[in-house]
Amino acid sequence: MRIPCPHCGERDLREFTCRGGAEALDRPAPDAPDEAWDSWLHLRENRAGRTRELWQHSGGCRAWLLVERDTLTHALYRVRDIALAGRGQGGRGRAKGGRAQGGRGR
Repeated sequence: MRIPCPHCGERDLREFTCRGGAEALDRPAPDAPDEAWDSWLHLRENRAGRTRELWQHSGGCRAWLLVERDTLTHALYRVRDIALAGRGQGGRGRAKGGRAQGGRGR
């Protein structure tokens, strides 16, 4: 599978790390009840078919990407930089100079 990075162009899958479903972006409010936090932390769907996932271009520009793809066919529908998509709040977007914020350094 090849993934089109918005910054580096089309790259091999081995340059990327899948970080899980994009539901992680829908974090509860700080004052949300314990049930909402429990659900957000522990209850994840493992859908077959079209899904949204968080990927990091760990072997390239280190950008955090929102990838819409089909888990059955591996067809890619859309790949966006989270920071440019308006989802970069919380230190997960790209910093100046192409380095990701909030991630562990190498």
